[in-house]
Amino acid sequence: MNNKIARRTLFAAGLLGFAGLALAHGDVTPQKVETKGLTPLGEEWVDENPYRAPSEDHDKAVEIGSSAYNQNCARCHGLEAISGGIAPDLRELEASYDGDEWYKERVINGAVRDGAVYMPRMADYLSQEALWAIRTYIESEAAKR
Repeated sequence: MNNKIARRTLFAAGLLGFAGLALAHGDVTPQKVETKGLTPLGEEWVDENPYRAPSEDHDKAVEIGSSAYNQNCARCHGLEAISGGIAPDLRELEASYDGDEWYKERVINGAVRDGAVYMPRMADYLSQEALWAIRTYIESEAAKR
């Protein structure tokens, strides 16, 4: 009888573990982000974060970016942009052209390794305004360190 219970317990634990792996980086559709109040940027991607301080849109971008980050990025990149090790700590990106270039490349092209999607092409789902607002929020969190 104990052997039967042990096998069932092991089986249940295995299922839960597998479910956790499946959900950890699952097929997730990014959530829509309302960017009302930010200066529209158009279809053509800008090269640098247009909402970086001292932009008049900075505070609104941080507000929008905080919500957008928590809905779309935190599950992998960590709450308050503090990585838990699954994905890069985005606070390490320089608040400069170089950091913007890396960020822009990732959100436009995503991250795929050996055919596995580690990050979807976020620009397919979120506007340039939303993605730069997220970048602005990340920079504001990095400044708190």
